[in-house]
This record gives sequence, structure tokens and C-alpha cells, in this order.
Amino acid sequence: MRITAITSAVLEANYDWTVVRVESDEGIQGWGESFCAPGLAETIRELAPLLVGEDARQVEPLVRKLQLATAHVSTGGTVCHAISGIESALWDLAARSLEVPLWQLFGGRFRERVRIYADCHAGEALTSYSATLVSRRLHWMEPAEEAEPELHWAPAEADDVYTPAAYATRAREMADRGFTALKFDLDLPLLPHEDLYARTISAGQLERQVALAEATVAAVAGRAEVAFDLHWRYAPANALRLARALEHLPILWLEDPTPPQDLESVARIAARTTTPICTGENLYRLDGFAALVDRGGVDILAPDIQKVGGLSDTRRIAAYADVHSLPLAPHNIAGPIGTLASAHVCASIPNFLALEWHAASVPFFDELVTLDGPVIADGYVKLPEAPGIGAELDLEEARRYVRPGEPFFDEHPV
Repeated sequence: MRITAITSAVLEANYDWTVVRVESDEGIQGWGESFCAPGLAETIRELAPLLVGEDARQVEPLVRKLQLATAHVSTGGTVCHAISGIESALWDLAARSLEVPLWQLFGGRFRERVRIYADCHAGEALTSYSATLVSRRLHWMEPAEEAEPELHWAPAEADDVYTPAAYATRAREMADRGFTALKFDLDLPLLPHEDLYARTISAGQLERQVALAEATVAAVAGRAEVAFDLHWRYAPANALRLARALEHLPILWLEDPTPPQDLESVARIAARTTTPICTGENLYRLDGFAALVDRGGVDILAPDIQKVGGLSDTRRIAAYADVHSLPLAPHNIAGPIGTLASAHVCASIPNFLALEWHAASVPFFDELVTLDGPVIADGYVKLPEAPGIGAELDLEEARRYVRPGEPFFDEHPV
């Protein structure tokens, strides 16, 4: 079975969802998804000719070919995002050619449904961000008052958004939808006298953060666990101060407390607090995670399957983590294609905790794929029994959300 084409489409949702399609000479196609990045679609177009004409079932050798071809450029970043999407589509294609669900190619499944944790942001209404994390208004979003674009890491203060009551309300709403795990932002917004670049937590900010966490945990006690995200915001001493201030709460984890390149600091924090520490979404491939795990201390690993290197690398990371008794809670801001592929991986590993879902406010999430029901129901993905990831992209529906100026697979830019 030979590869005849590799193409992509960028769909504008809460983030850019870059869907990859690999076509074969047997008329079978596979679907994958890449984590958003500037220049991503062009990178996929540059890589595609390297695999056209190759045997589509040789997934691991083909991925290694792409890695070798781009080793002079980068072992992470946009190149790794592109390879991850192509690799995922190759696995989907291979499973479809054998007429088996994707998880079966990974040696079986430990669970028939995959637990989802809902990312609730700050509990506010839907915001869409470009690949450079600038907010935008899109044609499918409800009309709103004109406002200046915001940066993801520096939102404007909103009196009715970043409050304990608002967080508690949103937590109850999502628990009512069946989610047993939730995540909220805890690092936003900056208080007027705080400096974004100094990585500090003021006394007032610390008090606010503890109040938010207490109200959220209490709102869903006995129904759902709650994690909190810090987006690599703080210096080690400040992050440790917050982690210790939260030790009286049974939180699921505290995520990304310090900059992603500083593996030593996150390991030290984890070793000095009883608050579980989770990190990893900005690390690449097994070697990136091995360097983290070998330092000890970190409690939960969070590879992003659409950027880390692919489905196989995620499984290698899971195996390495399992040796050290560490669970995985994969980061996931993908659309339904990436979410379904991630669910198959999560089902195939023993040390799985929960898979992120970032698109609760995207009204067309389920409409993009050909399933009989929703992708996520009652807080879980029930694995489809159809071949591959179990669904196709609905091309007519997807075309409605294409980013202007980008090709829609093999069509001209729209």
C-alpha cells in the first residue's frame, strides 16, 4: 500500500486545529492532527514529498526518515508538531487497512472508555486564539462587543470572571455534565502591581489563588477532582510557596509551575510539597521525558500527543513512566480527530489518569466527525469499534471553518 498524497487543512476553533490526511493507492485514507504552530501547514507540505510512494504501513521507519531529514532544523517545535500529525495519520491508515480499531495495533486496550478532564479555563465564555495566542473573533462565534485583542498570558481583569463564585459555578456545570475531573487556570490575571516578567506571586495574589482553589474544590467535592494550571508562570520559590499553601486541599495536581526548560526546579518543587505536580506538555519525545523522570520528584506526566512526536513516542514515554510508577494525564487542545487518536493511545497504556479536553465551548466539535453520537459523553470517550480511530472527518462540515488563505487538503486556498 503506497502513499499517494499527504495534505492538511487548518480549522479555526478555540485554537487552530491542523488536520492531516494521508491517502493511499488502495483508496484508503488516514487522519491525524498536529498541535498548532506558526508555519505548521507549510512544514507539512515540505515534508509530504519525502513519503509519497513509500509503503504506508512502515510507520516507524517513515517517521524516522522524517526525523533524520529535519534533524538539522530542530528536534522539537513546529517540525515535531508536523511529524506528530503525519505519524498519527499513518497509524490510522494502517489500522483501517487491516480493518481493526487503532488500539488493537498497540497490543490491546486496558479500558473500553477513556476518562476525560475538562479544561474550564477561568470559567469564562469561549475565546479563540491564533497560533501566536492572540485572541480573535471568528465568523461562527456569537456577536460580541468590539474589544482590543488580548494575549493569552495577559488578559484584561474581569470582575465577574476570576472570582471564587464564578469558578465554583463553572465547576458545578461541568460536573453536572458527567465530568469527574476538571482543570482551572490559577495564574490569571495579573494584579495591577505585579510584573509578568519577574515571575513573582504577590501576597494578594497568593490569597486570591487559595480562595479560588478552595471554592472550586468545595463546589464539586465528592463528584469531581480538580487540577489547577500555572502555565510555567513562576520562579521556583514562588511556585513552591503556592504549592504548600494548597496542601490542605485534595487537588488532582498543580500543573506547570515553573518554565518548561527548567527541569531541575520542577523536580525540586515536587520533592518539597505534598501537592501533586504535573508537567510535560512542552517536552518532546522520549528523551525529553526521560530527562525529567530521571531527576525524580514529578508526580504526573502530561505529554501532548499532537506535538510530542506521535502516538508511538507517547507509548514509549508511558512505558518509561510505568517503570517509575508515574501516571500520564496527556495534554490535549486538539479537535475531534486528535482527541480520538489520543483516546486510543490512552486506552492502550496501563498508567493512564485522564485525558484533557479543551473544547467544551466549541459548538461544532462533534459535527466535524462521522460518529453516531458525541465524541465525549458523560465525561468519557467510549472507543468506537470501527477501524482506525473510528471516525472520518466530515469534509463538508469542516470546510465551513477553514482558516482563510490556507488550502483545504488538496484544494486551492480558500
